[in-house]
Amino acid sequence: MYTNERIVSAWRPVGANLAATAKSGRVGGALNDSRSSLAWMPLFSIAAVAFAVEIPFFLRGTPSGHDVEFHMYSWLEVLSQWKQGIVYPRWAALAHFAYGEPRFIFYPPASWILGATLSAIFPWTLVASIYIWIALVAAGVSMFLLARQWLDRRDATFAAVLYAVNPYHLVIVYWRSAFAELLASSLLPLLLLLLLRADEKGRRVTVFLALLLGCAWLVNAPAAVMIHYSLGLLMVVIAWQRRSPRVLVVGTAAMLLGAALAAFYLLPAFYEQKWVDIAAAVSAGSRPQDNFLFIHTTDSDHDAFNRVISWIALAEILLTLAAAWAARSWGSRNRTLWCVLLAWSAACAVLMLSISSPLWNILPKLGFMQFPWRWMLCLGVPFTLLTVLGVRRWAVRSAIYLAALCVLAFVWQHFRAPWWDNAAELREMRDTVATGLGYEGSDEYTPVGADPSSVDKNARRVTVDGPAHAAIRVSDWTAEQKLFTAEMSAPDNLVLHLFDYPAWRVLVNGQLVQPSAREGTGQMLVPVEAGANRVQISFVRTWDRWVGGWISLLTLILIFVSTQYEVALSWIPSRAR
Repeated sequence: MYTNERIVSAWRPVGANLAATAKSGRVGGALNDSRSSLAWMPLFSIAAVAFAVEIPFFLRGTPSGHDVEFHMYSWLEVLSQWKQGIVYPRWAALAHFAYGEPRFIFYPPASWILGATLSAIFPWTLVASIYIWIALVAAGVSMFLLARQWLDRRDATFAAVLYAVNPYHLVIVYWRSAFAELLASSLLPLLLLLLLRADEKGRRVTVFLALLLGCAWLVNAPAAVMIHYSLGLLMVVIAWQRRSPRVLVVGTAAMLLGAALAAFYLLPAFYEQKWVDIAAAVSAGSRPQDNFLFIHTTDSDHDAFNRVISWIALAEILLTLAAAWAARSWGSRNRTLWCVLLAWSAACAVLMLSISSPLWNILPKLGFMQFPWRWMLCLGVPFTLLTVLGVRRWAVRSAIYLAALCVLAFVWQHFRAPWWDNAAELREMRDTVATGLGYEGSDEYTPVGADPSSVDKNARRVTVDGPAHAAIRVSDWTAEQKLFTAEMSAPDNLVLHLFDYPAWRVLVNGQLVQPSAREGTGQMLVPVEAGANRVQISFVRTWDRWVGGWISLLTLILIFVSTQYEVALSWIPSRAR
């Protein structure tokens, strides 16, 4: 596949890639593009079609998908903690109506950092729309970088546009509001691009692949699981086709380095699972067995959405098969890519069907993906490339995408139309955070022993649990610091408007004390003595956070030093080595 003219580096600036000249081996014998041509046109096309997806927003409001409140409240929470001076939040103080949860220990940071940044810059009612536009553009650009290796500028632009607005992305935008998952879609084309270059000499591909895999963990955990399983499959196919074990070595090394780079997130998220009700993530309705294509459950609302996603998935699978058949002659000349796309498509399709149920029970962490139809995120890459490679006529390409849109319109009308939030509802969400009233939390991030349904949402921040009388004065109550005094008539426990969690450190009159959890609610109980008590509560850095941070830092230093060493060697004449 690769000639002596090396392919354009996937990691040049986007503008340089858009202006790169065409190379040999592309479909249809593409002619060299003029460097003076409008290099910004592909990017403009991607940006325009991403904006077109949001035209209904102007008429109906912002789509209110399954995860919209989770993400948007997270953005507001992070922004409020930034204003308190907390650079990297860990405890979502306003979750469960201000009783809190360790959401930001377990949920990857990329999406909530981006969302909070946009919230600080733009009007709140536009933030979700801008986020979606950025994610779609990023997905399109990454596909352009991949497709440009075989296609001329015009066809690569079509591939980028098609991938940016592929059917599953539209499901995410209109029905799911899975903002982190949408952002992760931009990593998949780059994964394939780097793996196809894994047999090159030098450490550069390994480093870039490690950075990509590390980013995957920091963007979305289910997407990271899919990316790593896809990595394993694609490594085997490419190594087999090229008879090159180096691909396996590079992929394995990158996987380990990527996990080490993300250790500051991964280690605490893994270790502290025992402190929360993480099993709730795969409760009834969110288990793989409840979400295979065309499955039936006792929940009519759940089944209505399952019909939506099932018909769209079926249409995309069939269109991918048809495109693969049309591209078979091209595949005979580009065997490696052809086999990779077919294997990836087949794996994605099978894993969405109930016949794959044993694999979901056996393969590590696969069950925590929850929804088998999430594999449509990966299917979007072979769907896009095979469509562009196999279908050369623009009319037929348009017809294929129109067919997908017709399926989308059908399920919209017959199974479940998207819900919408208007500007007033978005402002109410912002005001809820601003006033400190809080919002509903997540079951899987609820501390062990806590029961959000049993607490009093309007309870004061500090009250006495027993018969003693107290004069309580709260002087500081931020996300990670609580400071108050209590003049007690007798020894007793103080009950806080706060869920107990092992990372909380409690000092009473300068002495470390061990808090407990109130039975039935999980609220923190602080023992105090008669007389004056000064209570200081801090959310501290536990050992797993320290170790994870050092692993990430040392790995980053190691990668930097090794790459600089390789650059230095490249400047030394071969005779002098």
